[in-house]
Amino acid sequence: MCARDHVGATVKTQPFLRSFVTPAALCALAFLIAMAAVLQYSLRAYIPGSLDPGGLTLANFTALLKPLYAQVFLNTVWICFLTASYTLIVGYPLAYALVHVRNRFAKSAILITVVTPLFLGEVVRTYSWIIVLGNNGFINSILLQLGIIETPFQFMFTRFGVVVALVHVTMPVMVIMLAAALSHIDRDYLEAAESLGAGRIRAFATVTLPLSMPGIIAGVTTSFAWTFSAFATPQLIGGGQVNMISNLVYQLGFASFNFPFAASLCVAGLALTLAVLSLLRLATRPLEKMGPH
Repeated sequence: MCARDHVGATVKTQPFLRSFVTPAALCALAFLIAMAAVLQYSLRAYIPGSLDPGGLTLANFTALLKPLYAQVFLNTVWICFLTASYTLIVGYPLAYALVHVRNRFAKSAILITVVTPLFLGEVVRTYSWIIVLGNNGFINSILLQLGIIETPFQFMFTRFGVVVALVHVTMPVMVIMLAAALSHIDRDYLEAAESLGAGRIRAFATVTLPLSMPGIIAGVTTSFAWTFSAFATPQLIGGGQVNMISNLVYQLGFASFNFPFAASLCVAGLALTLAVLSLLRLATRPLEKMGPH
């Protein structure tokens, strides 16, 4: 009787599971078709003055080796690395406080502050930072009124401004992943360390930090990958002075109408993302052993 009930329950759950698997399979198929279209477009020649591509060629990928485009790739990787690093530095204390603060009001305030950027569009967030970082923005206005500076700091159209805005974009994901890792740490480990004479700083360095390493790795990797495809933030904050791959694709595709070369940039950017994430995976593999087992 029990076996029959189990079989009946399995049969009933199959349509339920199929309702999730079918849309996911269709989305995956659409994604593969789109990627195949971009790939074949990247292997076509560009005909000036025409929107129709020419015959097959590898010239688009050969042109990527030019110093101008290579510099954009390196600049993108460096901005992604800075964004992930600073997001970790700022996000870890917030995640730690979110997990360990007992006051409900303080916990709610931290959570709302961290999660709010997820409910704002990327363009809205970017324009908000323009108001803050502009020459007549909030920061420069305060510093000028206090007499600390005589001329405004140039935050806009700089790498610093782009990284600051991108840190705000990736902060919610980093804090959520770190908070999940910190909340799964058994407090018995900390009590054991303190009973053996370890202070709070030493207990944090020898227990909390190593056990939260999976969350750190996941947060840094996700922040890096998310920043790699950023467009609106470097476009508006960078103002053409700080270019990333997505901005270069936009310029070539919609300003020069060189869609084949823009497609080759997309393919190369995807390949570079996978390569960098693979290297990060290899580099952080020893750190994963520090996590809980």
